[in-house]
This record gives sequence, C-alpha cells and structure tokens, in this order.
Amino acid sequence: MLSLSIASPATVTFPPKPKSSIPKTSFTGVRIQHLCPQRLPPQMTSFRQSSASSSVVMMAKREEEMNEIRAKTTEEINDEVVELKGELFMLRLQKSVRNEFKSSDFRRMRKRIARMLTVKREREIEEGINKRLSRKLDRQWKKSIIVKPPPSLKKLREQEAAEEAEKSAA
Repeated sequence: MLSLSIASPATVTFPPKPKSSIPKTSFTGVRIQHLCPQRLPPQMTSFRQSSASSSVVMMAKREEEMNEIRAKTTEEINDEVVELKGELFMLRLQKSVRNEFKSSDFRRMRKRIARMLTVKREREIEEGINKRLSRKLDRQWKKSIIVKPPPSLKKLREQEAAEEAEKSAA
C-alpha cells in the first residue's frame, strides 16, 4: 500500500546546493557530471593504438595504388575507367535482381574510378589544360567510347558456353 503525506512549506527544508565547478550558462537541459576521472582503461588505449597503426597501413595501400595508377598511360587509365564503370553497372544489375554480391565492391570501384580520374586531371593540369577545355575533352572522350561488355560478363558468358558444351558432349 502506498502512503502519501503532504508537509506545509514551513516544515520542508532542502539541503544546501553544493558549489558546482560548472559555469552558469543559459543552458536549460540536463547536465551529467562525471564523478570518476576521464581516463580510459588500458584496454581502450591499446585499441586506439592498433587502429592508428591500421590507418597507417590503409594509407600506405592507397599510396601504393596511386603510384600504380600514375605508372599507367592516359589511354590505359581511360580503358580501365570504362571497364570499371561496366563492372559497376553489372553490380547494380546483380543488386536489382537480388543476386549475391559484395556491397563493399560498390564503394571500392567508385573510389578506384575517382582515383584514376584524379590522376588524369593532374596530368591535364600539368599540360596547362584549363577546366573548361578539360570538360570539353571529357565530353568528346565519353562520346567516343565503344560500349563493350565488362570482364565479369565475358567470364560469365564463357562459363555458360563451357557448361553448354559439357551438356551437349554428355
């Protein structure tokens, strides 16, 4: 059973408010004070050190990839951009028909395409090609692209042809 008693305002006393180290502001929300020190336990600090070293490794891989891209000629870069865009299209098709695919491939391919186009633009800047002319040349290049199936589609067709040959031979 619950009991409730009401006291008169004269009999109610409240303890004095402790002095707070937080400066007064116009903030009217809820404040949460941390009573324990804000130091991380040793397990957390070792985790942060390992993630820092992994980010260094990732950056090294990116630099290695950029050096690999810079070693290619502009024509090779253009060809690989076309192939990667075809692969990206094939991934979208696989996603739309709900086939199995790695969702991380979308981001990886987009990043690789962006890196290649960045190197291509760096070379144009070195040659003194301004932004307007670069866009014009890019439009001409896109119009000149001959659509060809991406390598993954070629492999798929070869596998299907091999399966049909096995069925007809059997």
